[in-house]
Amino acid sequence: MMPYEATKVTVEVDGRRMRLSSLEKVMYPRTGTTKAQVLDYYARIAPVMLPHLRDRAVTRIRFPHGVGDMQFFEKNIPAGTPSWIRRAGRDPVFPLIDDLAGLTYFANLNSLELHVHQWRYEGEGRDAEARGPDRLVIDLDPGPGTGLHECARVALIVRDRLGGIGLDTLPVTSGSKGLQLYAALPGAHTSDEIRDTVQQLAQELTKAHPDLVVWKMAKELRPGKIFLDWSQNVAAKTTVCPYSLRGRESPTVAAPRSWDEIEAGADGGELTQLTADEVLERVARDGDLAAAITG
Repeated sequence: MMPYEATKVTVEVDGRRMRLSSLEKVMYPRTGTTKAQVLDYYARIAPVMLPHLRDRAVTRIRFPHGVGDMQFFEKNIPAGTPSWIRRAGRDPVFPLIDDLAGLTYFANLNSLELHVHQWRYEGEGRDAEARGPDRLVIDLDPGPGTGLHECARVALIVRDRLGGIGLDTLPVTSGSKGLQLYAALPGAHTSDEIRDTVQQLAQELTKAHPDLVVWKMAKELRPGKIFLDWSQNVAAKTTVCPYSLRGRESPTVAAPRSWDEIEAGADGGELTQLTADEVLERVARDGDLAAAITG
């Protein structure tokens, strides 16, 4: 029997022919999840994930030998990328993932994690122009001694605060440690303006809830508290895309959640990161809980 590194199969996806390789490679040793299963997840989640990727430059985190081994960030399109993959930007030149074929192409390169900006490109190639941010994001990062329970408590505080200025907030458990909160924007402000606004909010909440929230990144300030990361709104920063897999021990996913779940988690109920299988089941039942931020 040939070793899995040598196995290749030619498929047609959305009218594009491509060769998939190493399908038996184990990408998540703890669960035995293979590359074929990763590709299957992205194919099945594509209908709800692609709107979140649309027109956004995609930074990938690639795991050539699966999680627990080497990994690297990749912004530029790699050598050999087919011409039908749209490009945007000058340096770096990012890929834009428009369809299942593009999603499959990058998943086949072991790009488990897909990260995007809070703004979209208009046009393509070197002439593409960045629009103003069409959403803000707040990353709630639990410090030592805290977890999703404390993140949920802070999420409710942020929801109420942003609701007071007319912004509806959507929660997404990150698939890693914490959760993100998103709010759709009209695109009328710059990234710097959004960053400054969220930084001010973080400072206000730190003052109001000093035993729970911290706005500074310094590690010595974070034990027992939730770091309210305002910096994800900087134009150059990216955040993991909703529905992306994460390169953790298990195939967890950045998963949109309901506020009922967050409220239950804040009250002491069980709130956990979700796996790919769980997310597929939820989407089949509930659709995209984060559809409001797709524009």
